[in-house]
Amino acid sequence: MIITWDKLVKNFILASGLGAILSLPAIATPSMMPQLDLTQYRTDVKTLASDAFGGRAPLSEGETLTITYLEQAFKEMGLLPGFGESYLQAVPLAQITADPNMQLDIAGMTFANGSEFTARTQRLVKTMTLDNSDVVFVGYGINAPEYQWNDYQGVDVKGKTVIVLVNDPGFATQDPQIFKGNAMTYYGRWTYKYEEAARQGAKAVFIVHETAPAAYGWEVVQNSNTGTKFALVDADRNQDQLGVMGWIQHSVAQKIFAKAGLDFDTVKQQAAQRHFKAMPLKLQAQLSLKNHIERAQSHNVAAILPGSTRPEEVVMMHAHWDHLGTVLENGQPEIINGAVDNASGVAGVLALARYFKQQSLNAPLARSIVFSAFTAEETGLLGAQHFAKHPSVPTHNMVAFLNIDGMNMGQGVDYILRYGEGVSELEQDLALAAKALGRVVKADPRPQHGLMFRSDHFALAQQGVPGLLFMSLGDTDPDYIAHKYHRGADDYDPNWSLEGVRQDLALMAAILANLANSNNWPRWLEDSDFKAKREQAGRE
Repeated sequence: MIITWDKLVKNFILASGLGAILSLPAIATPSMMPQLDLTQYRTDVKTLASDAFGGRAPLSEGETLTITYLEQAFKEMGLLPGFGESYLQAVPLAQITADPNMQLDIAGMTFANGSEFTARTQRLVKTMTLDNSDVVFVGYGINAPEYQWNDYQGVDVKGKTVIVLVNDPGFATQDPQIFKGNAMTYYGRWTYKYEEAARQGAKAVFIVHETAPAAYGWEVVQNSNTGTKFALVDADRNQDQLGVMGWIQHSVAQKIFAKAGLDFDTVKQQAAQRHFKAMPLKLQAQLSLKNHIERAQSHNVAAILPGSTRPEEVVMMHAHWDHLGTVLENGQPEIINGAVDNASGVAGVLALARYFKQQSLNAPLARSIVFSAFTAEETGLLGAQHFAKHPSVPTHNMVAFLNIDGMNMGQGVDYILRYGEGVSELEQDLALAAKALGRVVKADPRPQHGLMFRSDHFALAQQGVPGLLFMSLGDTDPDYIAHKYHRGADDYDPNWSLEGVRQDLALMAAILANLANSNNWPRWLEDSDFKAKREQAGRE
């Protein structure tokens, strides 16, 4: 992959109109940034994160307001619709609301919904019941042949309730020879735990929550898994999916294991060893999950800036538009506006779209850029999954997928975070663009959080499209994860300086300009299903 970045950055600055204002040294300085309209950016964030938008929940009035706002913005820019004649792609969703009065009973011990456990289902059924369901502890719930690890070996969990640990054994041991050590693999994500349990035939899974390996507190689990949730809908009403998707508090797990004559924390340590064998607890679970189900269409939004010479080749610039809507916090309804997560990212996509549309009048790009915002990211990347299976352009024509999920709303910093290492050649693009703008690349300081797998770019990666994640959550604002993430405190703040936004959008603009004017197809660097998909498409 050959990149002459000094020349590319100079061309970028000249095309942006800054060359007439600034001198051009060999390496660009941080002052050499596109003149992005941060007044409009601030207005976009303030509007999208206002109470009037109700937390932007899918299938709510907040969705209608949000997608209308985005569609109108793209029309005013003069961008083409991203889905044929429409800016909108229908995403068939089920809105599933569980009766909050449920109780989990294990061996005669009852646990309270919300404060001690959560449970939901994506099956379209009015009632999901656990009736004397045998409980089995299967360690981390992982079947990973490439790591010589199978927690399900020698145990039959068909129709049973399994308890699993969050994250993966690498985090527990901090041994780089086990999985990836401190850095979470996809096997550590809650989505994988449910997917593998379904493949094994289990009826229910309860993940044991602990703040350090989960990377967030119980309040995040509670807000993200109670109330109304969403699911994509298949022809079989999602019957092949897991029956009960649950979490339990660490203290609840201790009580359950004590009832079985075991010490949970001791068994947890054993589960991180390669010789661990699943343990039937000889206890039974009871649960009646009653659901109110409504089916409706949510929407992805996208617009196209056509390329001048290779318009069929596409670079995507993205942020998810949805958030949690209204949830109960301390027993009271609270709008979770998601100003940073992710009104800030959506406003960033709009700012870049306006900028590149203006620049295209004098310096059109060779490839097309698709500016997109998908639905239902917070419920499991549902809009992105739908788009990945029903893309507006073939995935083999997608050069890269750049994704914003929370921006730095405060002062600028001299670095940019890189999520993942040795994953794709896009890491080189990131490093070279950062250097050209006077910054350095800093490795993800919390690789155990698995952020690579927690946003919309991952759904496209599963189809072979390499991506970059731009995320500042908890990095430049150390109070964010502890007190704002997925909570009512994630609100618009008029005191934000937005200098971090300015510098990060400039970095993204440089990478976009390079990708859109290049002949290169960034490759995957490590063997993976992602790389295999790309090879099948002939792009490796």
